[in-house]
Amino acid sequence: MKADKAIATYRRMRVQPLWRLLAADNGPVIIGLLQSHLYENERSLPASIFHERIGRSLEDLRAQGEDFSQTAQIYVANWLADGYLERRFPAGVSEEEYELSTAAVEAIRFVSSLAQPHSAATESRLTLVIEALARLAEDTDTDKLRRIDRLMAEQARIDKEIDAIQKGQMRVLPHTTALERTREIITLADDLAGDFRRVRDQFEQLNRDLRARIMDNDGNRGEVLDSLFAGIDLISESEAGRTFSAFWRLLTDPEQSATLEQALDNVMEREFVAQLDTRERRFLLRLTHTLLEQGGMVHEVLQTFARSLKAFVQSREYLEQRRLNHLLQNAQRAALALKDEVKATETLQYTLELTSSRLRSLSQWVLYDPSLQASPGQMTEGNAPLIDLESVSELVAQSEIDFRSLKANVLAVLEQRAQASIAEVLECFPAAQGLGSVVGLLALGSRHGFKTEHGEIVGWVGGDDQRRSARIPKIFFSRERADELV
Repeated sequence: MKADKAIATYRRMRVQPLWRLLAADNGPVIIGLLQSHLYENERSLPASIFHERIGRSLEDLRAQGEDFSQTAQIYVANWLADGYLERRFPAGVSEEEYELSTAAVEAIRFVSSLAQPHSAATESRLTLVIEALARLAEDTDTDKLRRIDRLMAEQARIDKEIDAIQKGQMRVLPHTTALERTREIITLADDLAGDFRRVRDQFEQLNRDLRARIMDNDGNRGEVLDSLFAGIDLISESEAGRTFSAFWRLLTDPEQSATLEQALDNVMEREFVAQLDTRERRFLLRLTHTLLEQGGMVHEVLQTFARSLKAFVQSREYLEQRRLNHLLQNAQRAALALKDEVKATETLQYTLELTSSRLRSLSQWVLYDPSLQASPGQMTEGNAPLIDLESVSELVAQSEIDFRSLKANVLAVLEQRAQASIAEVLECFPAAQGLGSVVGLLALGSRHGFKTEHGEIVGWVGGDDQRRSARIPKIFFSRERADELV
C-alpha cells in the first residue's frame, strides 16, 4: 500500500468511534467502566440499572480524587452520542437497554490484549496453525490415491495409539500445555461472540440502505414491493447473510451441540481447570449459552427485517416519508437557485409565522394505581424459596469445590443402597465445605441424578460454627448411573 493511500485510510479511521475511544484523554476511565459493567458479566443492562451502577462507580472515583462533576446520565448520553454504546428497546420490556457498540468491544479487547499479551510462539498456537493448514491441504486435495493413503496412515496411527493405551502407555497433556490450549480456545470463542455483533451491524446497515432505496423509488406500490422482496433476498444472499446462515446451522445442529456440551463437561472436570481464573471458568461454563444468545440475536434481527420492511411499505408510511424528502429537496434546490441573487446581509421582507401549539411530554401523565390507595395489611411470613439450579451453576463457577471427595462420598453411599438423595448423602458424610458441599452435590445431581417435584431440607455447619439449613430440590443419585461419577 502506498503511503498516501495508507494516510488517507487512517485519517478516515481516526474519526471513527474505535480510534476516538482509544485516543480520548479519559479513554482509560471510559474503557474501564464499560468493561466492568457491560463486558465481563452482563452484555446488556436496563437503563435504570446501568445508570445506577455507573453512578456508584463515579462516586468511588470521586472519593479517590478523580474529577467527574457530571451525573451518570450525562456521561452515558455522551458515550451514546460518541458511538461507544448502543440503545435498544426489545419487545416485551418496560425500559430501554444499553449494550456496547462493536467499536467499544474491539477497543476493550485490544487494550486487554496489551495488558495480558500472549507468550511468544506458544506450542498451542503453533499446533492450531499446523492442524488448520494440514486439514486445509487434505480437504482441497483431489487425488484419490493420496487421500486413501492418508486415511490408511491415520487408521494405523489410531490402532497404534489404542494398543499403547491398552498396555498402559497413555499420553496425557501436561497441565501447562492444557492451560495454554484452554486459553487459546477461550480467546477464539470470545472472538466469535464479537463476530456476531459485527454481522448484526452489517445487517442493520443493509436494512438502512434498503429503506433509503425504497424512499428514492418513485414507482407505484407494486414496484416498491418488488424492490422490497428483492432487498430481502439481497440481505439473505449478502456475504454476511450467507456466512451467518452457515454458522447458525452448525451451531444449532443437535449432533454438534451435543458434542460441544459433552466436551465442555469433560474439560470442566479436569484438574488443570482449577488453575484458570474465575472469569475464564465462568466463560467456559456459559460458552454454549453465550454463542446461542448472541447468534439468536442476529438471527432475530435477520428474521424481523422482512416483517418490519413489509409493514413499512403496507402502512403507506413510506409515502409520507417520500413526500417529506421531496419537499426538502425542492427547498434545497430553490435555495441554491437564489444564493447568487440574495446577499447574506440583505433583509428579507418576509414574516415567518411560528406555530403556537403547546408541546408537552407524555411522561407528565402517571397511570392510576389502585394499590397505592389500599391500606397496608399485616406482613405475613413466607416460605423459603427453593435454591434455583441456575444460581447453583453460578456459585459453582465462582467457588473451589472438592468434587472428587463429593463423588467418592456419593459412590460410598450407593454401595449400601440402590439410590440416595442429597440429604441422605449428607447424613452419612457431613458437609466438609459447608454450603460449598451442598452446592457441589446439587451440581453433581443436576448432571448425574434425576430431579423430583418434591423438596427436602439439608443442614450444614458454616465457618462460624453455626448450623444452618435450606430447602432444596429433591434429587436422587442411582446405582445404575454410578459409573458416571467415576
